[in-house]
Amino acid sequence: MSKKQSPKEKNVSGRRAFLKGAAVAGGAAALASGQRAVAASDPVSGDALAGSGYQESGHIRDYYKTARL
Repeated sequence: MSKKQSPKEKNVSGRRAFLKGAAVAGGAAALASGQRAVAASDPVSGDALAGSGYQESGHIRDYYKTARL
């Protein structure tokens, strides 16, 4: 028993097929480019992370002062 699809259902399934194909093509293009992920190729030691991150500077403190309610 095959169910006939209405034109609307055919359009939806056509869009889904297109989006699936676009996703596969995008993934294939990323793999074919030969670029590796930064996290996989450049491991970062704990010492390199010690100085990075949030640092409160003078202009940040000024903003906090003016933003107080």
